[in-house]
Amino acid sequence: MNTFKSKIAVIIGGTSGMGLATAKMLLDGGARVLVTGRSQAGLESAQKELGKDALVVSSDARSLTDIDALASRVKAEFDTFDLLFVNAGFSTKAPVESMTEALYDEMFNLNAKGPIFAVQQLAPLINRGGAIVFTTSIANIKGMPGNAAYSGAKAAVRSFARVLATELLPREIRVNCVSPGPIDTPIIGKMFSDNDAAAQLREKMTAMTPMKRFGTSEEIAKAVLFLAFDATFTTGAELPVDGGWTQL
Repeated sequence: MNTFKSKIAVIIGGTSGMGLATAKMLLDGGARVLVTGRSQAGLESAQKELGKDALVVSSDARSLTDIDALASRVKAEFDTFDLLFVNAGFSTKAPVESMTEALYDEMFNLNAKGPIFAVQQLAPLINRGGAIVFTTSIANIKGMPGNAAYSGAKAAVRSFARVLATELLPREIRVNCVSPGPIDTPIIGKMFSDNDAAAQLREKMTAMTPMKRFGTSEEIAKAVLFLAFDATFTTGAELPVDGGWTQL
């Protein structure tokens, strides 16, 4: 299958979950792919899953130094490319009364500062007619207790997408967002060391979702690739992939 033959994609946060699933679909379709991650274990696991045709690069999505180095690596490897999927992100829950400055900074550095500077450094390398897709979250619409900093950071990304979509129109680069709801990724396991607590959250979220199930990373990947390559008259939009949670 050569659906994406001659396409080149860069995925920030591509060593697990939704980013990894997107990388796999692109590679299966004949694309060249570079993915980034932070942990050595994650990098090694992703390289094993994606195979020798993928470039797996250590890069901290919070670090402007690493983002600059990533842009240089992309330039050296590909010169130009077609899709930037800005996917790195994480949520640490805390009610506002116990929020610390360190937690606030962590949420905004990873989920908001990193994405805008990634686009600043990498957008000049994107081909005319290319695409940028951000991962936002239903948390930027729903009032989810304990998620003030994360929700605010994702809402910032939603606003960034609108502005960047306008700024990049002269180069015909479309900028959109995919907004996941409850997706079956390793993140829930990382959030809870207690298996019972993770199971309870999963049960609660399933009950709240109109479709009464979690989505899959592959369903997110399909939405990302639709926005990237098929939605050619769409820019500045946010596509919810949430089982109807924010719509019904």
